Formats: sequence, structure tokens, C-alpha cells
Amino acid sequence: MKWTDTLTIAEMLYDIHPDIDPATIRFTDLMTWVMALDGFNDDPQHCGEKILEAIQLAWIDEAG
Repeated sequence: MKWTDTLTIAEMLYDIHPDIDPATIRFTDLMTWVMALDGFNDDPQHCGEKILEAIQLAWIDEAG
């Protein structure tokens, strides 16, 4: 899984952290949680604010 797999990442985060409001998560925590997902194997250097924002928005949609 790569940083650009935002929907898959959001679905997995929702399943793992169902009680978390994704609108309140800090990007530093989000990045750490994404890198800890099973099957995630992308370079942390390829991550940026826009990618984290896209993951966060997808997670918000998933939680809604």
C-alpha cells in the first residue's frame, strides 16, 4: 500500500480507530498511524500535507 491509496488507508484507519474523530487528529499522529498499517510499505519522504489531508478527508467521509 502506498500514500496515494487514500481510500484504502481511510477504511483501515476507520476499522482500527472507530472511536476517533478524524477531524481532530494531528497530521503527525495520522502519518504514524498510516505507516503502522499492515501492508503499508511506502517511503515516509513521499508523504506531504496534501496527502495527509486527502487521507483525513476520506476518513471523515468513511466515518460519516
